[in-house]
Amino acid sequence: MPLVSVAGMVKAAMAGAYAVGYFESWSLESLQGVIDAAEAARSPVLIGFNGEFLSRPGRLATERLAWYAALGRAAAESSTVPCGLVFNECTRDEWVRGAVDAGFGQVMLDDPAAPPESLASRVAAVTAYAHARGAASEAEAGRLPFGEAGAAQGEMTSPEAAADFVGQTGVDILAVSVGNVHVLTKGSRSLDLGRLAAIRRRVDVPFDLHGGTGIDPGALRQAISLGVAKVSFGTYLKQRYLDAVRQALARGQGEQNPHALLGMGGPEDVLVAGRVAVRKAVLERIPLLGCGGRA
Repeated sequence: MPLVSVAGMVKAAMAGAYAVGYFESWSLESLQGVIDAAEAARSPVLIGFNGEFLSRPGRLATERLAWYAALGRAAAESSTVPCGLVFNECTRDEWVRGAVDAGFGQVMLDDPAAPPESLASRVAAVTAYAHARGAASEAEAGRLPFGEAGAAQGEMTSPEAAADFVGQTGVDILAVSVGNVHVLTKGSRSLDLGRLAAIRRRVDVPFDLHGGTGIDPGALRQAISLGVAKVSFGTYLKQRYLDAVRQALARGQGEQNPHALLGMGGPEDVLVAGRVAVRKAVLERIPLLGCGGRA
């Protein structure tokens, strides 16, 4: 199935009172696990990669964005459910533009440290660039806290500021900060649903909740009724993946054939263990979003 429009997929979700999941990948087997789950649930899905991670100057080896774009496109085209391809959260404008050129269907310029006026101008430029090439643009109003102890780092989305930001930038999807937390590795948090409703009264584009790992399921369902049409998941997928790979390596300590552990596809293969773990993790979240059976 060819890649589908991310903006179209998210608008359909908003109109249908469900959300689509963006389940972030970082490797071939993690991407396989995401699509395995979406096909099993007959769900549309957003696949993609984290731009900030890929473009990070401290990486030991430089990443080639074109490879990730080609992998995502090939995965979508071989899938039996609709897939949109996302280049998520990147502070570097040139990488965001490069992602558009490489074929990503939605990009996100995200630079929490930038002054608001400067960021709005940059997002507007990236949005115009994306729209001219058939891609969608997402950006965040406010700032998500980070981790269990990071509440002081965050800034809740102001309804007035959100409306101004959308008007200035023309973004297709607005990421909001309403109690959701980036990289929450333990427990869950509720959401400020009153704030979300106030933002909805001022803004008509679909909302994205980043930090999907740590959102309370009941609050998530109510947020979807208020126009959250995209939910982004990453942390818990890697947690599940790492747990499965560690267990597989422990079971295979006596195995002398390296091919059995890497590449043969049997029960000893650590890559298969990771793929299956991601599949199971995604299948747990799809029912919360209400997108199962909509492909």
